[in-house]
Amino acid sequence: MYAIIETGGKQVKVQEGQEIYIEKLDVEAGEAVSFDKVLMIGGDDVKVGAPYVEGATVTAKVEKHGRDKKIIVYKMKAKKNYRRKQGHRQPYTKVVIEKINA
Repeated sequence: MYAIIETGGKQVKVQEGQEIYIEKLDVEAGEAVSFDKVLMIGGDDVKVGAPYVEGATVTAKVEKHGRDKKIIVYKMKAKKNYRRKQGHRQPYTKVVIEKINA
């Protein structure tokens, strides 16, 4: 059984026991979090929401918080002596999917 959930403005396909990295949540490490924006539940019995499946939730446990690898944002305009270099590290939350409640 799998589900497609919406979190952090993105859609993620999840299964029970899977570890995923999502946009940072304001939940402490070790606590449980519930996702109620379930777009679809797949498997033997497929349920598709319009836009969300009624009464369906996905529960997960927050494992840790962190920051991704640094990316470099570099802007330049040729022959104008314009150069800007900036780094960015995106914060994330690592969660483990525990149960899909259909």
